[in-house]
Amino acid sequence: MSSTGVIGEPMDAGKFTHLLAGLAKKTKANAFEAAARAIMTTDTYPKVATRKIDLDGVKVTINGMCKGSGMIAPDMATMLSYIFTDAAISQKLLQALVSEHVETSFNCMTIDGDTSTSDTCLVFATGKAADKGQEPITRKTDKRLATFGAALHDVMRDLAVQVAKDGEGLSKFVTFEITGAESFKAARTIARACGNSPILKTAIAGEDPNWGRVVMAVGKSGEAADRDRLTIWFGPHCVARNGERAEEYDEKTVAQYMKGREIVIRADVGVGKASATVWTCDLTHDYVSINADYRS
Repeated sequence: MSSTGVIGEPMDAGKFTHLLAGLAKKTKANAFEAAARAIMTTDTYPKVATRKIDLDGVKVTINGMCKGSGMIAPDMATMLSYIFTDAAISQKLLQALVSEHVETSFNCMTIDGDTSTSDTCLVFATGKAADKGQEPITRKTDKRLATFGAALHDVMRDLAVQVAKDGEGLSKFVTFEITGAESFKAARTIARACGNSPILKTAIAGEDPNWGRVVMAVGKSGEAADRDRLTIWFGPHCVARNGERAEEYDEKTVAQYMKGREIVIRADVGVGKASATVWTCDLTHDYVSINADYRS
């Protein structure tokens, strides 16, 4: 139901269907990391996240695992994510939370702009916390819903960032922060345009503070932006202000910042008050090698 491999190649179900009947009997309480490792493909490490919260004096746990490293640009990425909780919560409210929080977590992460056929995020609530005294959450007005929702979003965001930090062949983890946009969706579209730009991502790989490539990505996004108010920062360094090179811009200083493992690029597009953050990585020769040799 959720698998990743070479698209179009038949899967021999006979290799695993005979094992399904006995799986439940063989479960172990300490096998979560093993399961996270089992779904890895080109990932270099297993991606897991845990949050614990208090509901009605009962300790409730949210555990998540995720796999993904390349061909990642949700909504239809080669990404698999499974999140489990013992909270007692109605399916309708849980679905609403997942639909809301995926927009600012998994759908704000990209590796290469390429999509696939296997993007999956499944959240399971066993309701076992009710056996310890947690009253089920069944109403939208329940104050506990916000507490649970915040922890769920935390897990989803954590996993999304872990995917971006493990992009195929990366040398740098990159965060694009867009402010001053007309809406959240517009800001996210601009941030994605930056995060999916090969020429911008290769400049980052080359540690080149070429802010003109950020201007290009903002422009090609198709969203509103004011050229004469556009302001750009590389980390703490303002490189462009009101559409022109910032007076204090110093190439050597910013080039030194670009040598870091984690890079933050911020752009204010000057047309509104909305913002969005997208996580991604640079584009290196290793990415080309990994995907050129994927089948051969």
